[in-house]
Amino acid sequence: MSVITESPSTLDADVIVVGYHSGGDTPEPASGAHDVDAAFTGGLAPTLSLLGAGGAPEEVHTIASLGAVPAPVVVAVGLGPAPTDGPVDSDVLSRSAGAALRALAARPEGAGRVALALPAQTAEQAGAVALGAHLGLYTFDRYRTGDQARQKADKAASATLTLVSSASGAEAAAERAAVLAEGVNYSRDLVNTAPADLVPEDLASAAQALAQEAGLGIEVLDEQALTEGGYGGLTGVGQGSANPPRLVRLEHSHPEATRTIAFVGKGITFDSGGLSLKPAGSMDWMKSDMAGAASVLAAMRAIATLGLKVNAVGYLAVAENMPSGTAQRPSDVLTMYGGRTVEVLNTDAEGRLVMADALVRAQEDEPDLVVDIATLTGAQLVALGTRVFAVMGNDDETRDGIVAAADAEGEASWAMPLPGELRAGLDSSVADIANVAGERWGGMLSAGVFLKEFINEGVSWAHLDIAGPSFNHGGPHGYTPKGGTGTGTRTLVRIAEEYARK
Repeated sequence: MSVITESPSTLDADVIVVGYHSGGDTPEPASGAHDVDAAFTGGLAPTLSLLGAGGAPEEVHTIASLGAVPAPVVVAVGLGPAPTDGPVDSDVLSRSAGAALRALAARPEGAGRVALALPAQTAEQAGAVALGAHLGLYTFDRYRTGDQARQKADKAASATLTLVSSASGAEAAAERAAVLAEGVNYSRDLVNTAPADLVPEDLASAAQALAQEAGLGIEVLDEQALTEGGYGGLTGVGQGSANPPRLVRLEHSHPEATRTIAFVGKGITFDSGGLSLKPAGSMDWMKSDMAGAASVLAAMRAIATLGLKVNAVGYLAVAENMPSGTAQRPSDVLTMYGGRTVEVLNTDAEGRLVMADALVRAQEDEPDLVVDIATLTGAQLVALGTRVFAVMGNDDETRDGIVAAADAEGEASWAMPLPGELRAGLDSSVADIANVAGERWGGMLSAGVFLKEFINEGVSWAHLDIAGPSFNHGGPHGYTPKGGTGTGTRTLVRIAEEYARK
């Protein structure tokens, strides 16, 4: 993406994207759109009104310029009401830019050369527009066949973007946005990959390739090393599969860093539920149960690319949860890494088992902060739906700081408690703790309480449950495609940036 200051009404492009606000009898041009609007006799508003445009956020309408401007096509995207006390919200800009680029990418001729003349009066706005545009262009065509699929992929790859902005710092913001989008889209690719093509060894191999490309240190523990090291959660969950588990450790170090952060991602490459088998209708999207690990891997890539002055380690707890004659059974007792014992009452509560191993290992790096991210519970969807992830932590300041980081990145999250009384429900008659509570209520919170048991006193820790937002079952919206979303990647990078400044 290039950044220019010229008037969009004079640009040699295939498409100009402008913004419009709702209000009054007709849509009103947003900042950046005025020169293009003035080039049309009577402005664009009458034509937009005839098309039924009202300026609602993410509303997209395409207009032939008929020579009014050099670009043959003008795309007008809604931004909602014009703000009265400040600039247009960055999240609105990102999602609207994403909606516009999704519409353009769907054309037979592809997006082409696109000039973005949306509000970009500040560096933050410029970055938001750039991020939404990059994310909106995402496609996953790995399994499409034939000339049409190849042509579509070629057109998506050949799209060129120009951002119109005179804001100080716009170029740096656009460059950061490109790095973030590359990471998010990498995470989406992993989540969308068929589970037969992404067994634990494959995910570990993908991490090795990324580490070499990004200059990250990497260590991979295979099934023998996990057994010898006492990683009972990973080996227990993985023992029912023909594809053995892995624990991946990635490291970014900076000579000027004064802080260390650790990210831990759940990497269940397919979750059948094990012997506590899921219903068929709940299993078809369980290729996404490794979305937490994908987000950690993508975030580590972005952290390295941005050269952040922080020491960051990322752990991927990778296994496949399958039923077989060798699978773990309900009432088995596992000895976790570090020595604690867990009674497995439900083999479909496997994520917390692999995460517990990785959390204990991550604390050996003596981090200033540990953040885990996991598609951990169906209860998260019940509590917060499909677009908002939950944030829990062992102290309010840490938890609220993560929520603030997510909000700054335009990722919807909500602070949730870890009620102490839920710990009693995890008591086991034979082991130190059970992996599920005896009652169904508060399942998201009791899973967080379970993980908290593996956090040492004095360690700052937060837990992100992304079960719903990690995979979009419905139609695309804003910059979010159907399928894998890459949720959490940007929040992890923002956390790293904040610790790099401390």
